[in-house]
Amino acid sequence: MKYLFVVFYLFFLINPAKAVTTKMFKVLDTCARYRLGEINANQAIEKLKLKLTNSSTSESKDLVKKYCSVFTPNEKIEF
Repeated sequence: MKYLFVVFYLFFLINPAKAVTTKMFKVLDTCARYRLGEINANQAIEKLKLKLTNSSTSESKDLVKKYCSVFTPNEKIEF
């Protein structure tokens, strides 16, 4: 009975960790695709589920740039 409880408890802890890793990968993947020019700023905003107050092109680029700069470990990368 104790063994079953331990297995259930470990399984319960692994699922949230996997979900966080998956979400982080999606954010980094979206930022990398934006950086490479595969998607534009509006597509990146949609994938990142960000809220844009004004639909101007410069504001959307600034929003994606600020958001993605948080997730990049190298500060020399410019979006």
